[in-house]
Amino acid sequence: MPVLSQDRAPIYEALKRYRNARIVPFDVPGHKQGRGNPELAEFLGKQCLSVDVNSMKPLDNLCHPVSVIKEAEELAAEAFGAEHVFFMVNGTTSAVQAMILSVCKAGDKIIMPRNVHRSAINSLILCGAVPVYVNPDVEKKLGIPLGMKVSDVERAILENPDAKAVFVNNPTYYGICSDLRSIVRLAHEHGMLVLVDEAHGTHFYFGENLPVSAMAAGADMAAVSMHKTGGSLTQSSFVLLGKGVSEGHVRSVINLTQTTSGSYLLLSSLDISRRNLALRGKEIFKRVVELAEYARGEISSIGGYYAFSKELINGDSIFDFDTTKLSIFTRDIGLAGIEVYDILRDNYDIQIEFGDIGNILAIISVGDNQMAMERLVASLFEIKRLYSKDKSGMFDHEYINPVVKISPQKAFYAQKKTLDITKSSGYISGEFVMCYPPGIPIVAPGELITDEILDYIAYSKDRGCFMTGTEDMKIEKINVVVGEE
Repeated sequence: MPVLSQDRAPIYEALKRYRNARIVPFDVPGHKQGRGNPELAEFLGKQCLSVDVNSMKPLDNLCHPVSVIKEAEELAAEAFGAEHVFFMVNGTTSAVQAMILSVCKAGDKIIMPRNVHRSAINSLILCGAVPVYVNPDVEKKLGIPLGMKVSDVERAILENPDAKAVFVNNPTYYGICSDLRSIVRLAHEHGMLVLVDEAHGTHFYFGENLPVSAMAAGADMAAVSMHKTGGSLTQSSFVLLGKGVSEGHVRSVINLTQTTSGSYLLLSSLDISRRNLALRGKEIFKRVVELAEYARGEISSIGGYYAFSKELINGDSIFDFDTTKLSIFTRDIGLAGIEVYDILRDNYDIQIEFGDIGNILAIISVGDNQMAMERLVASLFEIKRLYSKDKSGMFDHEYINPVVKISPQKAFYAQKKTLDITKSSGYISGEFVMCYPPGIPIVAPGELITDEILDYIAYSKDRGCFMTGTEDMKIEKINVVVGEE
């Protein structure tokens, strides 16, 4: 193998050699470098389809890499400060599942905040692990869940000494970070691993004056959505391993669920994006922070909006804040976040990440510029002028602490019956209900459905949140567990 150099991109280089060799394909995919599907080739481009290829010796194999993918993994590990890195092409959902399935089996406990992405709870359904939830604090005005208090994590550890791991969001969707170093230290002192969901934390590894990354904090594994803020193609991600974690075991777990036909479009995008960040990441994310800070100041000066940031830090449940996140509280202008989200898209051709009951989130990353910030600020100014209204009667909170009755796996596979969702209070849910994004369940399998939850679901639907999770596509009916009322 050549000496590691971050200006290399082994998968990308191998694909260029393949394309230049003018290989005649008698393998899959059947579009044969785009010739068999001219409309697709015209839409995506012949260059793209010419490297949409299958695993072969010169291009290595994602399930068992020995050459160019292996070298790309080694370069990524060096760039992220990890012992090993796995390339993931089934999204960060599969990366989160790989972490939890590598550590937990049926009946094992895992400590986690309840405001996890559904992929973490899905992992519990798959492996049968039992969650020990640490209910995060809630910021009352903003209505958002915060990080985990170290004291709450310590209490969960002491009360559940047989737990296998502690799962941490770093950061949350809204940019909130827990005291990751202290949590890692506590968990390791009690023989537990630390798994970190860094779906929104790629930039922590390359920027300066940003919250600590999972690997720098000494965590055992991290799932990193390179596509969210790192510039790679949608659905491409990394799993990072810390010291002492078995590379072979984790790979075998990943190979249980990850495709055997890894997309070289996704793999090369990870390779090229890692190189870009390794070489230029400090400069890139310095600019990202500057753009976000500029927009935050301008939006807050409009009045009525609150673009929150580091002033929220309290040293515990908000230990740090990701200043690249442009999270904006909208309820003081009488509009739910999802209403502002819809107006921005429908009337101003601006697509932001998500809107919930009280906030919107704009993702600022490698591809943004000053002109885009100016347009967003101007649009928000005009929305306040044209659409603001009396805020009385608005729903005043987001996060509802769950009442967990049975494990997610038991609920998911239990005998169930279907009820009108308005008549389901008092029953145990057999499925999810959530707004997507952000994909944090309002109610998850195994949790008690309450009047408060139903009010929140009804309000979210009324305001236009995109609801998902139930078998019923209209979210008018819900499956509840029979015999556990």
